[in-house]
Amino acid sequence: MNLKKKLENKDLTIGSWITIGNTVVAEIMAGAGYDWLTVDMEHSVITLDIAQDLIRVIEHSGVTPLVRVGHNDPNLIKRVMDAGAHGVIIPMVNSRDDAARAVRAVKYPPDGFRGVGLARAQKYGADFEGYKVWNQRESIVIVQIEHIKAVENLEDILSVEGINAFIIGPYDLSGSLGVPGQFDHPEVRSALAQVKETASKMDAISGFHVIPPYADALKQKVQEGYTFLAHSLDILFLGQNCRDSITNIRKFLH
Repeated sequence: MNLKKKLENKDLTIGSWITIGNTVVAEIMAGAGYDWLTVDMEHSVITLDIAQDLIRVIEHSGVTPLVRVGHNDPNLIKRVMDAGAHGVIIPMVNSRDDAARAVRAVKYPPDGFRGVGLARAQKYGADFEGYKVWNQRESIVIVQIEHIKAVENLEDILSVEGINAFIIGPYDLSGSLGVPGQFDHPEVRSALAQVKETASKMDAISGFHVIPPYADALKQKVQEGYTFLAHSLDILFLGQNCRDSITNIRKFLH
């Protein structure tokens, strides 16, 4: 079952984030068993040509490749979709207009304004018609809720046809409240409660980017009802495992 269908069924899916622009990293993570992987082009130095290589490796490994673009830019969205991304995660979607713009950038006319190009996604011109049908039915648009304005406008955002899910960015959401990284702050907790209430009212697919690279942190969000879950990111998995390993080694050396 593809990711679009799993989202529609509200099945739990677990993915992760790639910020290291190396295909070996993508291949290792794709082989780990995630449902989807997101190539991060907002907070990394990954360029479009590298993103295409990462997308290719993820896709050929049988995992759904998504791209978190740097901002809600139709040209960038078009180019990562042409590179073969199955969908996009759009940062800082704070209004209905922002959400509608993202959807229209992914879809071809008459549902959107995406320009037609013949690139990897269209099999380099060999199957535009097939891709056009696929794009209409299967492409995925996920909005990132990471500002208090987005929380306040969430009902309007989720009412936009073509938005398949939302995912909370906890760091920027807390930052918009003036308390970056303070996830237990009362204002952050209140904002998250408001999101949960609106999502329930709208019957929306709710996502959360769980930053700590530990299973317990993810388990908590599953219990809270989130079904589109990003678990940590490549550099944290690498760094934490390195630190844990050397700490344990030093214990038996002393």
